[in-house]
Amino acid sequence: SGRRSCVGILALQGNVREHVALLDELGVGAVAVRTPGDLAGVGALVIPGGESTTIRRQLEWSGLRAPLEARIAAGMPVLGTCAGLITMARTAPDGAPPTLGCLDVEVERNGWGRQVASFEAGVDWTPASGLDGSTPGTFIRAPRIITCGPQVEVLATVGGDEPVAVRQGRLLAATFHPELAGVAALHRMLVESITEGS
Repeated sequence: SGRRSCVGILALQGNVREHVALLDELGVGAVAVRTPGDLAGVGALVIPGGESTTIRRQLEWSGLRAPLEARIAAGMPVLGTCAGLITMARTAPDGAPPTLGCLDVEVERNGWGRQVASFEAGVDWTPASGLDGSTPGTFIRAPRIITCGPQVEVLATVGGDEPVAVRQGRLLAATFHPELAGVAALHRMLVESITEGS
């Protein structure tokens, strides 16, 4: 499974470079995924932030949507950040149909309101994350997680009880941008789940 030990980053838009830098720090090769052929060569995928409706359209016209759904169903680990979380969520905001619908959370787009479009907050890791303490979080027009299904573990919160990072099996998602603060915790979990499943 050597070929699939690298992590793909959906490179249709979003902060690709920062994700690559974090994976480099972990000693993991990262490749840009723009086509189904690219996807076939990776062991896990990061869906970066950006604009969720744009991501949905790009998945359609790149031909990536169906093979990505198949890989997720087969257990490929995925990490979605910000709009990547919206792309994975079971319910899409605005009444639009869900894009991948693989993560049992309900999200609200721009959930913090447009006024606090961007802010920094301390992200507190829960015991389920295996981490202690808090790390900085960068929230940019961030979605909010409104409800979590029974299979979803909360990995991190802000302000005491607001979930901002979750895990469901081998799917990870965060409402913030860990790559902008250089926080590698979720990327490390993603990489660890590749080896667990191979």
